[in-house]
Amino acid sequence: MRVDYTELEKTILALTEGEDDAVALMATLACEIHHADDRFDWTGFYRVVAPELLKIGPYQGGHGCLVIPFARGVCGAAARTGEVQLVADVEAFPGHIACATSTRSEIVLPVRDASGALIAVLDIDSDQPAAFDEADAAGLERILKKVFAGG
Repeated sequence: MRVDYTELEKTILALTEGEDDAVALMATLACEIHHADDRFDWTGFYRVVAPELLKIGPYQGGHGCLVIPFARGVCGAAARTGEVQLVADVEAFPGHIACATSTRSEIVLPVRDASGALIAVLDIDSDQPAAFDEADAAGLERILKKVFAGG
């Protein structure tokens, strides 16, 4: 089953309407996104909790890493650069942090609030190689912008 981002967006916007608590929003998105596609093996948020530091937030799947500095891994790269990270092969990514040995590919997107401040990254891992593409990046970016930045 491959996700239909238009339908997923409608569902998420209906579920989150009127909610402004970031953790509640992250929990709802992690659940809905995770169950929307068989490629998604681990889906969750790493929250910005201090300068240059991410800590695990709401997620679905096996355990995740608890703390990730901006200087390390795919999540750190997304936080550091502010750009979506599409990684077809995590073994080929310099400094990849192996939270789960089953992970083969990954997409990580920066999450910004209405003021444009980075508040988290959305991390989705797959046990399939090259599982993510630009369509995933575009669909997820649109949802994150509408839910967290109000647009």
